[in-house]
Amino acid sequence: MASAFWASATLEWGGWPFRLVNWRSTQCLGGIHPARTLPIILDMGTNNADLLKDPLYIGWRNQRVNGAAYEEFVDKFIRAIKRRYPNVLLQWEDFAKPHAWNLLEKYRRQICSFNDDIQGTAAVVLAAVASAATVKDQRFAVLGGGSAGLGICNQIVRAISLETGLAEEAVRKQFYVVDIDGLIHTGLTKIEPNQRPFAHEQHELKTWKVKNPQKISLLEVIENVHPTVLIGVSTQPGAFTEEIVRAMARHVKRPVIFPLSNPTSRCEARPVDLIKWTHGEAIIATGSPFDPVAYEGKLINIAQCNNVYIFPGVGLGLIATQAAHASDAVFITAAKVLASHSPMLKDPYGPLFPTLDTLRSVTRAIGIAVAQTVIAEGHARRLPKTTVEALIDETIWFPTYT
Repeated sequence: MASAFWASATLEWGGWPFRLVNWRSTQCLGGIHPARTLPIILDMGTNNADLLKDPLYIGWRNQRVNGAAYEEFVDKFIRAIKRRYPNVLLQWEDFAKPHAWNLLEKYRRQICSFNDDIQGTAAVVLAAVASAATVKDQRFAVLGGGSAGLGICNQIVRAISLETGLAEEAVRKQFYVVDIDGLIHTGLTKIEPNQRPFAHEQHELKTWKVKNPQKISLLEVIENVHPTVLIGVSTQPGAFTEEIVRAMARHVKRPVIFPLSNPTSRCEARPVDLIKWTHGEAIIATGSPFDPVAYEGKLINIAQCNNVYIFPGVGLGLIATQAAHASDAVFITAAKVLASHSPMLKDPYGPLFPTLDTLRSVTRAIGIAVAQTVIAEGHARRLPKTTVEALIDETIWFPTYT
């Protein structure tokens, strides 16, 4: 599959500004006209031998490009986009682990852009955690140390740091990231550079009861740390076993459990099992959609951590202000607004997220808050003539049919 992202830009057409932005759901919920969106696919080749032989394959018939050639191609594309669309808003989408984080960090200050898989997912998870519990008082176990998992961790760390004034280094101590080689700690022979900030010092683990200090399992993390929040972005189906979940539930009355891997076939646990193993007490959000679960005569709705709750509102706020930069504060702001609309605030056993039929108004609220953040940070290239609310309402497009 080729790497892909959705680009957006402000153009001039007959003297009128013409905006291009992420087309997927943004035009519906974010109020951006679909004719002003531009999806672009960067075809870097494929290593799939069957596709290369397929006469109907329409992609570039070449082995996937990597290394310096890959970076040079993306850099050339970014320069061309900036030259043609100087006020562009670019969304990186579906980039693989080796590239996603590096591209975001390299270009986010050169061009207004964000990676929905990293930042959008992280913001939705942050909103879910904030809806379910007081974020600053939690202990987090995260299965999956790739770009998505670390993006989630970094987003929550920054939110806690801003809320409490604690240094990010101190907040990271609340996180226990488990990757393919077990818990990430300084005693491992190999740690990815972006994982290193979350590596616990080996001496901290001396009192832990583990079979192999070089490969500490998720279950051993659960039994030693007693985490309150369990997040899965591992794509390992069934990774949250009954033993793991019951071990967590023994120490936490209402464990927060988010099996976020998708599609459904790769989900770390099925909601029906999580509810059964925790006697209906688990607070659940998934990456894939699941039907409500019947338990003791009632239906429990399963929240889906879908980026659609976040990125349309973020895009709306950035577009309305013609932002020069999409900072971390933008996504933390969006998460706080989404959390404030959680039905769980009124009913502890209610759903984490608002219903889809209310998302247009939620997106507007996120757009307003994001625009205010952009203006306060000094990144706005367009300021409201009257109020921020009016600026957002001027930007929103409503589909009407004759």
